Amino acid sequence: MSFIKKNGYIIVISLISISALIFLSCEYFVIPENEYENILIIKDENKIITPTPKVNEKVEEVIFTSSEIPDNILKKMIGNSIPEDSVKDVKIDELSYLKVTYWGFDEKTHIGELIVNKKVSQEVLDIFQEVYENKYPIEKMRLIDEYGADDEKSMQDNNTSAFCYRVVKNTNKLSSHSLGIAIDVNPLYNPYVQGEKVQPITEDVFVNRDINVRGIIKKGDSLYNAFIKRGWTWGGDWKTKKDYQHFEK
Repeated sequence: MSFIKKNGYIIVISLISISALIFLSCEYFVIPENEYENILIIKDENKIITPTPKVNEKVEEVIFTSSEIPDNILKKMIGNSIPEDSVKDVKIDELSYLKVTYWGFDEKTHIGELIVNKKVSQEVLDIFQEVYENKYPIEKMRLIDEYGADDEKSMQDNNTSAFCYRVVKNTNKLSSHSLGIAIDVNPLYNPYVQGEKVQPITEDVFVNRDINVRGIIKKGDSLYNAFIKRGWTWGGDWKTKKDYQHFEK
């Protein structure tokens, strides 16, 4: 009996040792919570479980994808970029959800998101891939729903956005943003100007287009060219008013 007990102890200790060796053969990396949704990456010789980057957080990978609008995103949109009384008027099946890599003001790679019309979705991906490769700086790229679909708040936060079901101010005409065929880029530095009226209201200093600040869109720069050569128009070329942030197809 003592022989069996002794050997039983040896077996148990051996199993513990083997388990420890297996555990130590894996490498564990903890990623800060503010960078990734999945905190733990477990890496071994055969498998790597990679984290899913949060939108607008800095990442190393490059992504340009188009898909149907996910249910959780659509839920956020209703009551915001899709007003509840306009749900029946919005052709949701004609819209695409894009994930787009962009070069941030911090000179790091980030993943942003846009909602655009399906007819221009691939073109928008091509535009922003070219913009990214040229390292043209974009500060933020969040759905306007993060701002309660408040255009002024989104502009003041220098947020690049696309779809929002709304009318042109002081008219009953639907904005091109309602169709997903318009994109506003770095709007804080590229305001809408009509006479004395400037939007966003906080930064009329950027009415002067000769100042040299990165993120200001100028005719002939790499962002301007990426849109224009694909048949988009720029609000900065308009005659009676200027919408320097605005590109539309």
